[in-house]
Amino acid sequence: MALTNLLGKNSIAALIRNNNPLLVSVRLGHRIRGKRPGVAKSLEQRLQEENAKDPELTARVNIGFPHLKPSRSEQLKQRLAHLKAQRSNAQVEKLARANKLLIDLDAVQSEYRATTGQYDLRVIADHYGIFDDLFGLAYFVPRIALNVQYQLDDNTLSPVYNGNVIKPAEAFNAPEVVFDGTIDPITGKKSDGESFWTLIATNPDAHFTDSSSEYVHWFISNIPNGDVKQGEVMVEYLPPFPPKGVGYQRIVFVLYKQNGKLDFSKYKLPSSEKNNLEKRTFKTLDFYREQQDNITPAGLAFFQSDWDSSLAKFYHNVLNMKEPIFEYDFPKPYVADQKFFPLKQAFNLYLDRYRDPKEINKQFLERKLAKTHPFEGPEKPLRFPNAHPIRGVPSWLKTEIRKHRLGIGRINDYK
Repeated sequence: MALTNLLGKNSIAALIRNNNPLLVSVRLGHRIRGKRPGVAKSLEQRLQEENAKDPELTARVNIGFPHLKPSRSEQLKQRLAHLKAQRSNAQVEKLARANKLLIDLDAVQSEYRATTGQYDLRVIADHYGIFDDLFGLAYFVPRIALNVQYQLDDNTLSPVYNGNVIKPAEAFNAPEVVFDGTIDPITGKKSDGESFWTLIATNPDAHFTDSSSEYVHWFISNIPNGDVKQGEVMVEYLPPFPPKGVGYQRIVFVLYKQNGKLDFSKYKLPSSEKNNLEKRTFKTLDFYREQQDNITPAGLAFFQSDWDSSLAKFYHNVLNMKEPIFEYDFPKPYVADQKFFPLKQAFNLYLDRYRDPKEINKQFLERKLAKTHPFEGPEKPLRFPNAHPIRGVPSWLKTEIRKHRLGIGRINDYK
């Protein structure tokens, strides 16, 4: 009240607007440090200011084919025609009412791929960081459905779809790749002229010496009209080989549409050096920069793979190298300096911290062997361990005896 009489209401309003510490230093009986809530910036806002990026330099670029959508009126005409055809079909209505109408899942999958399936694939690839690791700030929407399948046996195929997991043993042989090379990626319609394509499979996670590089697993160029078997093999197929301990690695298939027949002879890897990993070093971004006037990415497929037992022979017999194994190197636990009087700590456990672990293990082993008969074996455990009283011993020893009877603690390692 005294402050209001001294300054007046208008002066107090001015102090509040200017965030004067005379008024905001105490709020609801608590002293406030810094600016009042609502004026002070949050941690997220401060990080955004400190790590500000130029939008022109970080803007993503679409390097794929554009998509020419039909007009809205044309789409409505197609939907109406489809609805009229379905409603006029009495047999379909009869089966639907009787819950006997069967849906062709292959037709549904084909329709999905032709409409929104490829755009969904682009979103999933963004989630897995495919475009960031292969093309930097560039991306593309796949316009050609790329069907990649690995042959497991005579009747079983393992398809590649949306980053599923395929083991190295399952991907040992080259997959079957099918796509319609006669479709125009822009219009989505059949084209009469001859077209050529390039298929490249790389692993952005596998390089042992350069984390910014990839290993090329497969390179086929000048594929005529989608017939992969008629293409020119620049680099022979090499199965994935994720080392033990690194987790999952991504194998990415990228399909490029060529402007015409091209000469990729400088990327040719001789068969005699097909197992040389250094010769397989590859960078998708550098390759695209060199050929961006002649090729355009149009298809995409990728899967994940992690270590399995078949890779031991693969490293030794195929790559001619020792199998790498990655493990965590955990630091030794910190142990404080020993005290003469450790308060509120069991002295036996406290002293064990500063003993050699081998000496402790030896003590437990000798204790067990002392109660083990050479012919009859160890003593039989008590049927009801907690039912037998323990008297005449200190509390710490009582705890140790109870642990020994129940088989818990370090004694468990030598049971």
